[in-house]
Amino acid sequence: MRVRSNGLSIEVEEHGPADGPPLLLIMGLGMQLIGWPDRFVELLADSGFRVIRFDNRDIGLSDKFDHWGHADLATAALRYTFRMKIRAPYTLADMAQDAIGVLDALNIERCHIVGASMGGMIAQIIGATRPERAHSLSLIMTTAGARRLPGPTWKARRALLSSPENPRDIASVVDHNSRMFKVIESPKYPTEEEALRRRLQRALGRSYHPQGVGRQLLAVVASGDRTPLLADITAPTLVIHGREDTLVPVANGIDLARRIPGAKLEIIEGMSHDLPEALLPRLAGSIATHARSAQGQEAVT
Repeated sequence: MRVRSNGLSIEVEEHGPADGPPLLLIMGLGMQLIGWPDRFVELLADSGFRVIRFDNRDIGLSDKFDHWGHADLATAALRYTFRMKIRAPYTLADMAQDAIGVLDALNIERCHIVGASMGGMIAQIIGATRPERAHSLSLIMTTAGARRLPGPTWKARRALLSSPENPRDIASVVDHNSRMFKVIESPKYPTEEEALRRRLQRALGRSYHPQGVGRQLLAVVASGDRTPLLADITAPTLVIHGREDTLVPVANGIDLARRIPGAKLEIIEGMSHDLPEALLPRLAGSIATHARSAQGQEAVT
């Protein structure tokens, strides 16, 4: 279904009991709401949560910003290097307001928030600037964005910035995306090639909008370091990070947990920058347990 949020039309799906504790899933860079595996959503819904997932702006079935044109990532990278201001059509703070708008449209005053990668960055902003909206935060494979923290490996960086040989040919795009995901997938929990290709084909059949990915990346770079915000997060926070993450190295998760008051850290051996099928029960279980604990703490106080 579509809802109006922050002046935009945003695509939203709900799963689980309507009267369950609401839990909002915020996906990462260039990923549609189906980037949250159906099995993961089912596990959370079966645990009694009202699970909401949505397409971020500029991706999937939500409103696009094509009137801004293609993102000039080369210039943005140069300006970032020299600590110059980066012009972007929107920032992560705008995307955080989109998420708040989704909650408003669904008449949800407060919820548990789960963010992965860029979605975790957006969740940090909500937790710090709109603490009254978050029962708990679960931050997966994400970062505060400080310059002192390690960035992607060169191989992962090249994969992230690469393009298909023929962007107009679906088979070429699937081949390219498959190679890219293989660079960042969990070494201990690899995805079977055919399963990965089916997932990619499903996503491309739903929407293919590479220009939006570039503008979202520009928003990440333009938004800068969230470290000063972290001390303002009051919601019980769980940080989950893969030990072998090649895109957002584990030091980022360790730093995040250290700087958010009272945060818990779960490092998963053999996990990189994906949500492998074999780990879905563990991930959903950790998040469900954390959310229930947070609600229990509120009931006591």
